[in-house]
Amino acid sequence: MASEHTDSVPVGNPQAAGIIYVQGVPTPETRLVLGGAISVSPMAIGTWAWGDSVWGYKPEMFDDIAATWDALQDGSSGINFFDTAEAYGKGESEKIIGRLLLKNRQEGKPLPIIATKFIPLPWRWRYPSSLVNALKGSMERLGVDVVDLYQIHGPIHLRSIEVVADALAEAVKLGLCKSVGVSNYSIDQMVRMHAALAKHGIQLASNQVEFSLLRRYPETSGMIAKCHELGVAVLAYSPLGMGRLTGKYTAENPPPSGRRFSNYPMTELAPLLAIIERIAKEHNVPMSAVALNYTIAKGTIPLGGARNPDQARQNAKAFGWRLSDEEVEELDGVAVVGDKSLFWQHG
Repeated sequence: MASEHTDSVPVGNPQAAGIIYVQGVPTPETRLVLGGAISVSPMAIGTWAWGDSVWGYKPEMFDDIAATWDALQDGSSGINFFDTAEAYGKGESEKIIGRLLLKNRQEGKPLPIIATKFIPLPWRWRYPSSLVNALKGSMERLGVDVVDLYQIHGPIHLRSIEVVADALAEAVKLGLCKSVGVSNYSIDQMVRMHAALAKHGIQLASNQVEFSLLRRYPETSGMIAKCHELGVAVLAYSPLGMGRLTGKYTAENPPPSGRRFSNYPMTELAPLLAIIERIAKEHNVPMSAVALNYTIAKGTIPLGGARNPDQARQNAKAFGWRLSDEEVEELDGVAVVGDKSLFWQHG
């Protein structure tokens, strides 16, 4: 797994966080350091679709997922980072990754970095026990004795941020996870969590938010800049707009229902998609690689989904080049800013 968490590093300050975003051309060899504790590729594979019925998962799809995993294990892709959650498929995504990690061990292959999440439902209010017990459940499904990055899935906990921070700190101190993060937190919530963890000598590793050409809100709100100021990495979920930015879907062939993030009619996205397609042709890469490279150029780590080896290889083509400032500006001009939501997406 990743390097050991070291108490000798004062991880409550951004200087200890390491390089948390790509400042040049992202390559397969590029590594970023989250929370002063884990070394990750500048892109992760998001695994919501691995085991979840929202994405139409059926058990017979496991072979495709295993082939996707294998395609990313030879090192050439450079991707060593997978993001899951206890809520994905009610734990099925974690179980699938657990099977694949076991396969790596049996074959003597290195283990990638695994991030998972705790969903702070209202009846989970006994901290730290509710969080620690949930983490142990995730560890059992994943088949690991430590989780690399453990995140709060959303700002829906009834207890204060400080109480939740104490629980995350307890998980680190117990050796159950190497680093901790949050997801969907607003700027103010993220700042409070950062400060509360710093009292324990722990650097907040990340804030995972929806960020893409279909939701620039984390940038325009100042979230990304504030995270960088505090040494907090920004993990960008749905960087492909749940498939809408890949070129796979059109007004005549829209995405399946249920893909609720960035849910805009494909007819409204035609000007944006035309520019993505033109830039992709100029760089000789898939449209998905342009969308992912954009999020990297903005200082985030995208979590691109992949359900087959071809999708994984397309994602990896976001490496080895960088959009020019002029191309980024052109994309900004047709991108969607989006907004926050009252319940879930505060950041």
